[in-house]
Amino acid sequence: MAASHALLSSSMEAGRQLLGGRPLQTTFSRSIVSSPRKATFVVRAESTPPVKSGGNRKLVFASKQSLSYLDGSLPGDFGFDPLGMSDPEGAGGFITPKWLAYAELMNGRFAMLGAAGAITPEIFGKLGLIPAETALPWFQSGVIPPAGAYPYWADPYTLFVFELALMGFAEHRRYQDWAKPGSMGKQYFLGLEKGLGGSGDPAYPGGPFFNPLGFGKDEKSMNDLKLKEIKNGRLAMLAILGYFIQAIVTGVGPFQNLIDHLGDPVNNNVLTSLKFH
Repeated sequence: MAASHALLSSSMEAGRQLLGGRPLQTTFSRSIVSSPRKATFVVRAESTPPVKSGGNRKLVFASKQSLSYLDGSLPGDFGFDPLGMSDPEGAGGFITPKWLAYAELMNGRFAMLGAAGAITPEIFGKLGLIPAETALPWFQSGVIPPAGAYPYWADPYTLFVFELALMGFAEHRRYQDWAKPGSMGKQYFLGLEKGLGGSGDPAYPGGPFFNPLGFGKDEKSMNDLKLKEIKNGRLAMLAILGYFIQAIVTGVGPFQNLIDHLGDPVNNNVLTSLKFH
């Protein structure tokens, strides 16, 4: 009995060592020898196997292929990728899944700013908070000659080139931070480099400039905010697309479109605007 027990113990110990486990406790050996009852034991893993993040998330038109690489680790990942754009096997050059996720987030942020900025002058004009001559539809305040333009301190084309230069500079620095995270904190910039250094994550730099109110102090709240941000960003991108279509079809701004629809929804809607009636 003792010999068979020793053989059993040494075999189990060798197996545990082979699998990288810790040595067996001697209490188990003593219990088998001393107890006349049938010995039973439960093998408990030292840690649960890694589970893909977001395994229980809501899925939207997900496929077996998309779920093979969309594991829920990205904010707003619902498995939706009908064109396979985020497939690591099909990505080429700098257009990687990581870059696409970053680009979507950046475009969503710009769209949120643009959607608010395009409709705010109209709203303020209707409320009498700004002069009527400045409460222009968004397409009459830029470089679209047929739509007209407001006489700013310079002509629209000069403003366009000036804005292009400023945005180009900002985008260049943003790409530098993407290529080498945290590099903007080491590059001199009018003494503001410490605030521009960020967290090391180009998508969520944080710091006094990009998170002055200190949102997301813990991981759960930060993840909730990331999800809300990407959802609102996607909605804003659709809103900007709607602004463009409305301007072409109706010739007025989005807020005026809303007022017209609420005033007479039967005769002012998508179908009547597109002459599908």
